[in-house]
Amino acid sequence: MEEEKKSTTSKFKTICVFCGSSAGKKKSYQDAAINLGKELVLKNIDLVYGGGSIGLMGLISQTVFNGGRNVIGVILKALMGREITGITVGEEKPVIDMHHRKAEMGSYADAFIALPGGYGTLEELFEVISWAQLGIHNKSIGLLNVDGYYNSLLSFIDKVLEEGFINLAARQIIISSSNAKELIEKLEEYSPPSSPKIPSLRTLTDLNLPAAIDDNVEHSIISDTQP
Repeated sequence: MEEEKKSTTSKFKTICVFCGSSAGKKKSYQDAAINLGKELVLKNIDLVYGGGSIGLMGLISQTVFNGGRNVIGVILKALMGREITGITVGEEKPVIDMHHRKAEMGSYADAFIALPGGYGTLEELFEVISWAQLGIHNKSIGLLNVDGYYNSLLSFIDKVLEEGFINLAARQIIISSSNAKELIEKLEEYSPPSSPKIPSLRTLTDLNLPAAIDDNVEHSIISDTQP
């Protein structure tokens, strides 16, 4: 009989996961979201994510929540009708625009992982990569490369390096693995390159507008882009 996995404590308290509000066409993508969620629970890691309760978002958030860990969903108020169905999982933090959504998620996170996803997932991923390159944060960033989903993207990044638009240190910001357990271990071992320091993620959430929605105050919605 196979031994049951024992929980261990990670250096990370909270990981931010970017992923699709769609479940994708392959069952392997759905399995990967569930497996990553189980791995977070085993390592006593909380989840911050984009707040949806459908697609891969719903699968990982429900898995982590059912495992007894804290879940924080940061979602645009404009998207709540489209991305939240049924009972909200964990703590819900509505925000007013995409800038605040990413900055708020990043302020909670000790590391970032991207599951398969679409334009929104890629946009979130590349922003935190850019922040790392600029020295806004020194947190590790990983791709859960399920069934080679990110192979073409990684090849393109290698081309960017080859053509001289980024250096080797910038290329090494992106860590990838097809296995959730191995990916988290790699993220824990990551040593960030030295970069010039500019305002932190916590500072970014304070720029221009308040990060969280106050229902007693009128706010204009700057963006309702769907992740």
